[in-house]
Amino acid sequence: KLDAKRWFISDGWNNGKHQNCTWSRKEVSQADGKLTLQFEKRQFKDRDFVCGEIQTKKRFGYGTYEVRMKAAAGSGLNTGFFTYIGATDRQPHDEIDFEVLGKNPSKVQLNQFVAGKNVGEQKLVPVAGGADAGFHDYAFVWEKGRIRWYVDGKLMGEATDPARIPTHPSKIFVSIWGSDTLTSWMGPFADPGGPVKAEVDRVAFTALGDKCQFPQSVACTVGE
Repeated sequence: KLDAKRWFISDGWNNGKHQNCTWSRKEVSQADGKLTLQFEKRQFKDRDFVCGEIQTKKRFGYGTYEVRMKAAAGSGLNTGFFTYIGATDRQPHDEIDFEVLGKNPSKVQLNQFVAGKNVGEQKLVPVAGGADAGFHDYAFVWEKGRIRWYVDGKLMGEATDPARIPTHPSKIFVSIWGSDTLTSWMGPFADPGGPVKAEVDRVAFTALGDKCQFPQSVACTVGE
């Protein structure tokens, strides 16, 4: 289920000129144990497209962050699972990312921000069979002085420079959105001609030192 005490559904705004869609709660739905986030053409506020995002109401610190999801394909689209805190919460901009760029869903991008600066390598790593073709497990372990990113349980990236590690407790986000302007990164946008969906099977957080919560969890298999 989508617990309204835990999750906030973004609705009625966008994140800036780079985003060509307005967040809409109508693009977020839950059924049969799956969450669906949708992108489609529908005018809302000052945008011709709408898109879906959920975020936690609570902030989380060091620990294991996990999602099992099926991303969307399509140039100019972005399916993301990430932690973020920033100016809206009167905090510095810290962020840790998994982003599937729909122009090439055979890979997922790993990245991080510290105090508003992109300090990550924007590393692209493969997703076996394609992030859009089925459900895959994405996890990162955030510690003081280290981040480790995993895809389907396999270590795919690591950051160990303390200056490049976020330090502020952050909210958890899952989203799908599009851009007309970030073409060099996300590819040229084209109207997909109908609704495009990203699906989520589960989202989990396990604090460092806590017992792992389910057998497939990276927290069960990776030492701290």
